[in-house]
Order: sequence, then C-alpha cells, then structure tokens
Amino acid sequence: MSSGDAGSFELGTDGPTTILVGVDDSTTSLRAASYAGGLARRQGARLTAVYVAPVGSPAAAAPGGAALIVAQRDAYDEIASGMRRRAAEVSRELGISVNVVAARGDPFTELSRVADEIRADAIVVGASTKAGHRLIGSLAVRLVRAGKWPVTVVP
Repeated sequence: MSSGDAGSFELGTDGPTTILVGVDDSTTSLRAASYAGGLARRQGARLTAVYVAPVGSPAAAAPGGAALIVAQRDAYDEIASGMRRRAAEVSRELGISVNVVAARGDPFTELSRVADEIRADAIVVGASTKAGHRLIGSLAVRLVRAGKWPVTVVP
C-alpha cells in the first residue's frame, strides 16, 4: 500500500489527528494536558488522556496489606472519575473529542499499548521532576527511544 492510497493510515502525516497525553497528579502532566488540548483544538484532532496508576507496593504484602490495596484501588477510581469529569468539561469548552483511559502498570508499557491501540500519531507528556530519572531514564526518554511516535515533553 503506497502512502497515496485513499483511506490508508500513515503515522504523523500533515500533523496529528490522534493525540495521546499522559496524565497524573503532577504539575508537569497537567501542563502537558493543557498543551495537548490546545494542540488538539488547533489541529482538529482527537485527544486521549491516559492515567496509569502504579501496581501495588511492597507494603501491600505486610499485615493489613489488603486494606491498603482496597484504599489504593478506591483512590485510583476516584482519580480516574475526576479525570473523566474534567475531560467532559474540556471537551465542551474546546469543542474537541476527549477520551480518558485509566490503566494500571508501568507507565511506558501502558502508554505505548494505548498509543498503538488508538493509532496515536503524537504523544505529549510532562517532564519528569524526579531526580532518579536522570540515572534510569524518564518516561519521556523511553518514549522517544522507542522511536514510534513524535513525543512532545512539556516542562
């Protein structure tokens, strides 16, 4: 199939039509979401916000860990619910399509999985504020190294 075939999918052609933004509770991810929303509005693109909750903690294996797991699940569900409410507001305000995906696991793995599923042709993430990421690599660096999508990192 050549790039000129009608109806064919070509990643990143003529600007993004499907944008994925990674969101959590950090200031930089909220800035990334704002940037991605504006980009989606200007480009007439669809926006998918992905929230990835971490999978458990070592404390969950300790006595009383079941209660911690339930509390973490409740907090995760509340955050995802709040994001869906905010996405509906942003969708109305900006006149764009916004979808929220909530997942659990490794952020790189989950963002990559969703990006492949929705055929995203751009990813926007906030810059990491964690000092350890200078040593092991941030989410943004891992996404760039994957070499599958244009990645915008918002400070």
